[in-house]
Amino acid sequence: MPFAFFYRKPLTITLLSLLVSACASEAPAPMQPTAAKIISDEQMLRDSQGLAHLSNRWKNGKMMTERGNNLVREGQMKVEEGNRMIEEGGKIMRESEESYKNLKN
Repeated sequence: MPFAFFYRKPLTITLLSLLVSACASEAPAPMQPTAAKIISDEQMLRDSQGLAHLSNRWKNGKMMTERGNNLVREGQMKVEEGNRMIEEGGKIMRESEESYKNLKN
């Protein structure tokens, strides 16, 4: 038995030191990404044409939005003018009715 006890302590110490050193070591370096694939000139042309199309489409949408906002503003101004005319016309009609009643009496 003393022989087994003699080998047990160094083995335990060795295993503990390996465990501590493994935990304390730095994280493995991240893997380097592979080299980027070279894009062909046809692919670059297609991509740039697609971006140009998206840009033109966005510009057209922006112009439509601005025109729509202008039309809404003009419409609101016309509605306000129409309401003002209705009020003024109603006022004139009431005054005319009052004048007619006063003339009849």
